[in-house]
Amino acid sequence: MKRLLCILLAIPLSLQATTEQDEGYRSPPQIIADLVDAPRAPGVTVSDDKKWLAFMERPSTQTLAELAQPEEKLAGLKINPTIFAPSRAQGYKGIRIKSVDGSVDTTLNNLPQGKIMDVSFAPDSQKLAFVLENEQGLTLWVYHLANKRLHKASDRFISASLRGEKYLWLDDSSGLYTRLTVASADARPKQTLAATKPVIQTTDGKKAAVRTYSDLLKSPYDEALFEFLTRSQLARIDLSGKVTLLGEAGMISEYAPSPDGQYLLVSQLQKPFSYMVPYSRFPELIEVWNTSGKVVKTLAKLPSGETIPKGFDSVREGPRDVHWRADVAATLVWAEALDGGDMSKEIAHHDAVYSLAAPFSAEPSEMLRLERRYSGIQWGNQSLAVVSEWRFSDRMLRSWKFQPADPKAQWVLFQERSYNDRYKDPGSFVRQRNQYGQSVIKIDNASQVYLSGRGASPQGNVPFLERYDFSNANKERLWQSEAPYYEQVMLVLDDKVSKLLTMRESQTEQPNFFVRDLSSGKLDKFSDFPHPSPGFVGISKERIQYQRADGVALNGTLYLPPGYDKSQGPLPVLMWAYPREFKDKDVASQVKDSPYEFVRVSYWGPMPHLAQGFAVFDDPTMAIVGDGDAEPNDSFRTQLVQSAEAAVKTLVDKGIADPNRIAIGGHSYGAFMVANLLAHSDLFKAGIARSGAYNRSLTPFGFQGEERSFWEAQDVYSTMSPFFHAEKINEPMLMLHGEDDPNSGTYPMQSERMFAALKGLGGKARLVMLPHEQHGYRARESLLHMLWEQHQWLETHVKTAK
Repeated sequence: MKRLLCILLAIPLSLQATTEQDEGYRSPPQIIADLVDAPRAPGVTVSDDKKWLAFMERPSTQTLAELAQPEEKLAGLKINPTIFAPSRAQGYKGIRIKSVDGSVDTTLNNLPQGKIMDVSFAPDSQKLAFVLENEQGLTLWVYHLANKRLHKASDRFISASLRGEKYLWLDDSSGLYTRLTVASADARPKQTLAATKPVIQTTDGKKAAVRTYSDLLKSPYDEALFEFLTRSQLARIDLSGKVTLLGEAGMISEYAPSPDGQYLLVSQLQKPFSYMVPYSRFPELIEVWNTSGKVVKTLAKLPSGETIPKGFDSVREGPRDVHWRADVAATLVWAEALDGGDMSKEIAHHDAVYSLAAPFSAEPSEMLRLERRYSGIQWGNQSLAVVSEWRFSDRMLRSWKFQPADPKAQWVLFQERSYNDRYKDPGSFVRQRNQYGQSVIKIDNASQVYLSGRGASPQGNVPFLERYDFSNANKERLWQSEAPYYEQVMLVLDDKVSKLLTMRESQTEQPNFFVRDLSSGKLDKFSDFPHPSPGFVGISKERIQYQRADGVALNGTLYLPPGYDKSQGPLPVLMWAYPREFKDKDVASQVKDSPYEFVRVSYWGPMPHLAQGFAVFDDPTMAIVGDGDAEPNDSFRTQLVQSAEAAVKTLVDKGIADPNRIAIGGHSYGAFMVANLLAHSDLFKAGIARSGAYNRSLTPFGFQGEERSFWEAQDVYSTMSPFFHAEKINEPMLMLHGEDDPNSGTYPMQSERMFAALKGLGGKARLVMLPHEQHGYRARESLLHMLWEQHQWLETHVKTAK
């Protein structure tokens, strides 16, 4: 009898497994499904003379068929081998051009069939170029604003397998630089059994503590295919269609003309390839060519980056971040490590910055020496530029004003702050085009610059525009957003800095562009985008501040369903969060948004579930703080649970949350958080974990903000890994993951092994693997199914749970 009972109990389980396998794609209730098809904000590009804007219409989603197109995964790249381009590319489906004064508003009709990408105005602001992708390949097209003529620049196909600019305008707008394909797709190397041989790797005694990478080369055939798909020919195409080939074909990864248009900076990948690191760390040849394609100067031959020292601010030795100075005709600038690339070494200066001017026959000269790691230069003119340096150990960022004409002259400190510190962020420099057509810092009266920024504060973000004088550090606030609106400066439209293009919104009014005249006070609406989620009108929004047990101040944003009143009693709650590491608890406590921002309801986050009657607590601070010499992750679990406890207590004390009906959700590192909270607390009824990592021993040379290796911090790795504590997870957990997730550390195996552990231990879990999806999900079918899974999980295990 007992044996018969076991058989009878087994039958429903097997039937259930079969049913789930045959379910196929599902769709949530219509009000939630509508979010997937809602209109998206357009892409925007602006002409150099700031008189024209091009709006690019985005499709709502991609289709599963688009994601299922041919794909080769090689050296960290995903390439469509039939068209020599990135696979799964997202493009636009329409272009509309509007003059800033409102006198012209033109929609481009009869556009060719395919995906429109990389839209840009010519330097003369009279032409617009874009790349068209279709089944045949990538081609360049040009639109003339004066006569509304659209034509294909050339019948030759573009090679875009390697990332970087697909094309660049010539400085006189007479044509474009691009990379062309050098072979047809059917000439690809063939893999034969006779050529198959063992793949052997050996160590050489040098440390090569590389992080966990995906889609690396694995065989000689991979090497041959990678080279075939990434070889290209640099070319110049004039507007009459004439094609001029430049130099020899090669694996050209980057190219950039000098500001005066007389030279080209060209970078090419070299052999030998690596099976340990992605293409960005392959050997590299950096050269200067003239505009005929002749090599003028070989600047560097960089070896493989396999042996870059461990650490987030460690770098490859030799020239890096090589670029043209934007304020002069033809001068190269780059940084080089003085510490062997190892920031942990205790030396006075870690980086030097060098320059070399045309004709490149002299020796490079040292411009600057930096105490920390170089992170870039913003050029203005010969008297003013800003260089930045940073360090990961204390998260500090520092920027200095210096004189490019005399870089040894006294520097002026512009900012020094934690790069997590929003309140001390000075904003971004307003920029303008110089005589070379290059974007540089706008400077008035030799020392005055302009800054626009978010204006983060304890009261929320208050975007601003101000004038800053380097000679005396005086600030003059020219404009700032005023309640009940949230308004950001998108672009300064005139030389007097009195006319602005802004994006304006309120809690109930969707974002739209406006033209604001500071001198007259006039405000004109420039766009009229529709409400993206009319089914969710009436949602209430409130920023809540609270404190956890150790005194760290936290905050999050509470959303309530339309029409909710506290007299209706507590609600089920969905909390959605993402942990972040800090070295300063005051910085961790900072407010991240504005109470006046539009209530955006996207299919991607937790907001759709307001339609189920849930309250949503979005982005409650999950601060992981490491004071002094302590690393944040030394007490990750304790701080994570304390943060969650404080959030739950706050919602319950406010009478909003039913303590027995609270779910926790998150994506990526947020999914890692979900599993940890289910394992180490009893605060939540269920969890939703998307594209997560659960076993940190599978990422042994660091992860997220953890620099130490597994062998340096085994206790940290094991304590933080919910896989090692799966037996403690006694709440239902829904896991979703893209089958093709290439993200470092979140291989699909992470979710598969976690599910196997929970199943073997008798836990309650559901694993959904989404075909053709990566770390984020793009296909309409996948997104609808994701929402259906989440809806069903919350209905079953939280909303109506006993």
